[in-house]
Amino acid sequence: QVQLVESGGGLVQAGGSLRLSCVASIGTFSTSTVGWFRQAPGKEREFVAAITWTGSSTYYPASVKDRFTISRDNAKSTVYLQMNSLRPEDTGVYVCAVARVTYASRRMADYGSWGRGTQVTVSS
Repeated sequence: QVQLVESGGGLVQAGGSLRLSCVASIGTFSTSTVGWFRQAPGKEREFVAAITWTGSSTYYPASVKDRFTISRDNAKSTVYLQMNSLRPEDTGVYVCAVARVTYASRRMADYGSWGRGTQVTVSS
């Protein structure tokens, strides 16, 4: 079982940037698809980005496409989420997860190991 730890969250003004990191503290996800999800207060968890183990394929929903970039460094067992042009609606707890499938999935049911998340707050 992979254990994941997220970091890099914080408070930022609208239009600003943050880079989140997801590290495998136990185990490795170097051969797995990894995804990022977020959950705002009172809302359901939603998909943000996914990347296959080689990094050759990524997937974003329309709400973050062209603003967020997911990448990975398998030698460091780390996946990053670069978030630019942040908006107040991007506020939430960002969680990374390791998939049980090999493609860049947006379905939560395709993910098995989850981190605890890091808080991102975007002020207007």
